[in-house]
Amino acid sequence: MSDQFDVVVIGGGPAGYPAAIRAAQNKLKVACVDEWRNADGSHAFGGTCLNAGCIPSKALLESTELLHRARHEFAAHGIKTGAITVDLAAMQKRRASIVKTMTGGILALFKSAGVVPIEGHGRLLAGNQVEVSAPDGTKRLLSANDVVLATGSVPVRLNSAPHDGRYIVDSWNALEFDAVPQRLGIVGAGVIGLELGSVWRRLGSEVTMLEALDQFLPMADQTIAKEALRHFKKLGLDVRLGAKVASAKAVGGAVSVVYSTAAGEQTLQVDKLVVAVGRRPYTQDLLAADAGIALDQRGFIEVDEHCRTRAPRVWAVGDVIRGPMLAHKGKEEGVMAADLIAGRFGEVNYKVIPSVIYTAPEIAWVGQSEEQVKASGRAYKCGTFPFAASGRARAMEASQGMAKIVSAADDDEILGVHIIGPMAGELIAEAVLAMEYAASTEDLQRTIHAHPTLSEALHEAALAVDKRAIDSINR
Repeated sequence: MSDQFDVVVIGGGPAGYPAAIRAAQNKLKVACVDEWRNADGSHAFGGTCLNAGCIPSKALLESTELLHRARHEFAAHGIKTGAITVDLAAMQKRRASIVKTMTGGILALFKSAGVVPIEGHGRLLAGNQVEVSAPDGTKRLLSANDVVLATGSVPVRLNSAPHDGRYIVDSWNALEFDAVPQRLGIVGAGVIGLELGSVWRRLGSEVTMLEALDQFLPMADQTIAKEALRHFKKLGLDVRLGAKVASAKAVGGAVSVVYSTAAGEQTLQVDKLVVAVGRRPYTQDLLAADAGIALDQRGFIEVDEHCRTRAPRVWAVGDVIRGPMLAHKGKEEGVMAADLIAGRFGEVNYKVIPSVIYTAPEIAWVGQSEEQVKASGRAYKCGTFPFAASGRARAMEASQGMAKIVSAADDDEILGVHIIGPMAGELIAEAVLAMEYAASTEDLQRTIHAHPTLSEALHEAALAVDKRAIDSINR
């Protein structure tokens, strides 16, 4: 005997729980199965994002950014503070409190929408049945008209740097240090590595980042990437490119790392080593052999443009499928799938998914980089505007960076927007909206922006595309 639902969602992270809520909003009977376990053994919805990724990392980034500003910027404002100390335990308590509030909020949302939350490991069987293994070992069988797979991703681990959770750790462990490491090594200088490196550098760690690639932030526009690297070095991050880790071993309360560069074999001694080389889809014991689901060579569940799998009425969304591993991408896919299940319209515009790195200065972009447009062969034009020319940025003591717009030379369509500077993650929303409506550069030029605001940087960058900027020199 099985419990019958219209929709069963496996996974309660940022792709799964919105799918469940939207399906319930569409008047369907919905269950959401989730097995997340925190370090203390407690269960919580929200997946990696709310429990061990997006939310806790932003909490620490905000706290340490305030610390950095108090130490290095307040004096310029005429504010004298005296000696500033850090209570790491209080900082971590605040982080944990924010996480608990946010994850608890999902249960409240489920109750309001009518979603049935089920704790346990979900496994897809043939015929759209889901076997749920509860923490106490008991099993429960659910039947559904439609199943949505939203099991997310987990950190990639390196055989050359075996994880022990104490000295050689992953990104989750690195968010919960109870003491500031004097020497911190990070393998990988991508989004996660840079955010973690920023947190612990501000708190006093000597941070060395080993990046195997020769190019810094290759997924970003290289004008922005080069500007970012300059600022990170000023912060004190020691970023070593073309550094391939051969081995790492915990010895005598520290970690000995051997890596190679163009100059040959090198060694590094650190107190903690964070492995932040990316994430992989999590499909462990998710699919029965006869479930009819195909995985690609990298372990992602194969889906079409609307997130349908090969199995009838089985969908997959979020990090477990192709595309950027971003919470907001997964959320929109979950909503799309739930609407399509209900016979409504659903679509995700994959061309305008924004990316943000929450460092200081922040980095954000949407659409194509200049390098990508150039490689496509399409004629283009670019415009930039420095935040040093922004009155609002100057008033904020945050004049680092720039806004850059890449547009088509023929029809003036905005092809990509790239920002490094204050509140870049907020500013990029205007660019996303403009590109969603296929706006031209002239459309943005003719849009009135309040003065003085940071958003004027986008206005001026748009004007600079046609060498018509008012508040900066046109080149």
